[in-house]
Amino acid sequence: MATTFSIMSVAHSLTSSELRVLACLVEKSYTTPDQYPLSTNALTTACNQKTSREPVVTYSTQHVDQTLQLLRDAGWVRMIRASGSRAFKHRHVIDEKLELTTPQQAVLAVLALRGAQSPGELKTRTDRYHAFEDLDAVERVLADLSNRDVPLTRNVGREPGQSQDRWVQLLGPAEDLSPGAGAGAGAPSAVTEPAAAAPPIAAPFTAPPAASPTAPAVALDVAVSDGAPSARSSQPDTAELEARVSALEARLQVLEQELGLDQTD
Repeated sequence: MATTFSIMSVAHSLTSSELRVLACLVEKSYTTPDQYPLSTNALTTACNQKTSREPVVTYSTQHVDQTLQLLRDAGWVRMIRASGSRAFKHRHVIDEKLELTTPQQAVLAVLALRGAQSPGELKTRTDRYHAFEDLDAVERVLADLSNRDVPLTRNVGREPGQSQDRWVQLLGPAEDLSPGAGAGAGAPSAVTEPAAAAPPIAAPFTAPPAASPTAPAVALDVAVSDGAPSARSSQPDTAELEARVSALEARLQVLEQELGLDQTD
């Protein structure tokens, strides 16, 4: 009896890194069975392989190890240790989790590792996993996967100049397999420097009219900030402002003396 999976638990649930790691485990289980299950180092090499990978990625061993932990927690991967061995290795259980046949695993793995492909491309690229008799056999597998209660493949149509429709897998993102993609982790966000505060404008400050027409007028230059930019100076700090205030008070005292004002009033 087939098991029904919710859309949130299967389709589109894997991150780009999880998809790459899981697909590599499926690939190696069929193409290099003598070396399977894989150690973390061997799996890292498989993820960073430059052939049969679109796109090519560069994962660290630590990144692969962290991704494996997430896959184990979600029930996609198991860690085992052979009798007498100190090293742990990893194997997928996608066949158990989704009840997939070998042809279905082959198609999903190649779609995950190579992106959107036509049935003809899939027939050629899955040959080391499973030998399909003809294109009709590949198309039947694609149709079976797309007709599930939770679809695992989708027909995305033809590109200009192509004679066959192209298909994508729905286990995770179909593009951008860089680390942390799809989860929002690992890509640095742009940092915008805060705008600098506008420096003050030097504006003239004139003393009040003298009591005597013969009294000299004294002009005082005081920095007044109105938020507009100025080329004279940068924003003064606290010490500079205190110095200006002290100078202003001293000049006011001189003005009062010259005007004959009583400072005690």
